[in-house]
Amino acid sequence: MIRYVRAQVTGKHQRQQCSSTKMSIIGIVAIDRNFAIGKGGTLPWHYPADMKFFKQTTIGNAVVMGSRTWQTLKRPLPDRMNIVLTTKQGIGVDSVVTLPDVKSVLTLAKTLTRDLFVIGGAQVYEAFLPHIDRWVVTEVPLSVEGADTFMPANFLEGFELYEVRQLDEELRAKFYERSRT
Repeated sequence: MIRYVRAQVTGKHQRQQCSSTKMSIIGIVAIDRNFAIGKGGTLPWHYPADMKFFKQTTIGNAVVMGSRTWQTLKRPLPDRMNIVLTTKQGIGVDSVVTLPDVKSVLTLAKTLTRDLFVIGGAQVYEAFLPHIDRWVVTEVPLSVEGADTFMPANFLEGFELYEVRQLDEELRAKFYERSRT
């Protein structure tokens, strides 16, 4: 059964519970109608409701990103364990964990008491695809002209939709979990 929810996205810092007691690996992404997620190394849209939803959903958890995604941030995401997947040493921020490969991140994840959110970019989503338990997908009502970074068309293969939240008039987030087969 799919649950439909009209979400009130506020500026308050509230942690969204995405799992029960077991740590989950959750992919969180915003995609346009053609599965685009980037253009020229940046997010090709700005929706305040999506940014608030991302913050509320990931706060208090761990986030893992690639080095290019890290470079687009001005600082570590507050109130989250920031993990950067990179083989380069010394990104210059003590509060950021750098790990060289997916295996190292998965080893660290086993010690976490919170969820691990995979936040991009495309290569990181692809590398974690076999390990993701759930997806949170914001559908952006656009087709970005000149987009150059995309999610694989089959990234939700083997997942079932279990909830839809309307974030504002234009945006909705869909929640998927891995099929139990």
